[in-house]
Amino acid sequence: MLKYLRLLLLPVNLVYALAIFVRNQLYDWGVLKSKRFNMPIICIGNLAVGGSGKTPTTEYLVTLLHNYKIAILSRGYGRTTKGFILADETASAQTIGDEPLQYYRKFKNVTVAVCEDRVAGIQKLKSTHEVILLDDAFQHRRVSAGFNILLFEFDKLRSFQMLLPAGNLRETFSGVKRAQSVLITKSPKQIEQQQKEHLLGKLKLKSHQNFAFSHIGYQTLRSLYGDHQLMLQKNLEVFLLTGIANPRPLSHYLASQQVKVRHFEYPDHHRFTEQEIKQLIQAFEEHPLANKIILTTEKDAQRLLDGKLRDLLLNLPVYYLPINIEINVAERAKFDQKILDYVASAK
Repeated sequence: MLKYLRLLLLPVNLVYALAIFVRNQLYDWGVLKSKRFNMPIICIGNLAVGGSGKTPTTEYLVTLLHNYKIAILSRGYGRTTKGFILADETASAQTIGDEPLQYYRKFKNVTVAVCEDRVAGIQKLKSTHEVILLDDAFQHRRVSAGFNILLFEFDKLRSFQMLLPAGNLRETFSGVKRAQSVLITKSPKQIEQQQKEHLLGKLKLKSHQNFAFSHIGYQTLRSLYGDHQLMLQKNLEVFLLTGIANPRPLSHYLASQQVKVRHFEYPDHHRFTEQEIKQLIQAFEEHPLANKIILTTEKDAQRLLDGKLRDLLLNLPVYYLPINIEINVAERAKFDQKILDYVASAK
């Protein structure tokens, strides 16, 4: 069914492709203006819609650049507010979005802000910060970032991809030319050289463009409403709640740990309702085993911290699974150093 729907959308794809091509050309020619700032601006983005690992990559950069005064600027996808907002102790997933809230809760020495107009947001942050990280802004060409990190998901890069609306590409692969570094995420820990050469051949990188492969590092489970940590145990009954773009790597990881999973799956950035959480709780409480938990992702956890949903889950064993990106050893030093050199020179 999906295959035929994509075929029906192909004429729309041609119109979309033409519009994107013309827009990018107008920026490349200088007809449409991009604002360049006299400070280090690093953009983390992708060509496809969702699921490429922008959040853990942004967190990786925060750790790498810990000696600098950093601000993270996001549009705050899924928030109910508008305009420029600085994250503070009153922030919630509704006011700033789940990913910015995750950054704010995780990094106390980093400024987190949201603004749909990135130029305006940078103007408000530039005088008090040394580096600004733009989360998901590769297509926001009104800002000319000094350094662009473009992410590709390993499995998706191996397969044929189409432009929106028939596929999931925001723009064609020619957009790779605007990136200084390319990070291929969610890769296997061991990649054959032939596979690497095939993928890099699809990207057609220039000599000045850096690349690296990374894989997901799964951490210890942490209690959402307390300080307790938990190791996954064989035959543990897991009631998994997700609202992310691609839960397959997580499902594969849990399967490798030999836990039993009942998955409550929703679309990316889904705003969980009371009824949905009550259904989850009912299924959890009706299950006869005592060795059971409710598990979610760190991003989804941010939407379970507010008011009524928190009250429903507060007395249950609810955990989230933090992740990070682990860049392959052979490429990590070069990948890191190029970013550090850019920040030092731009600053």
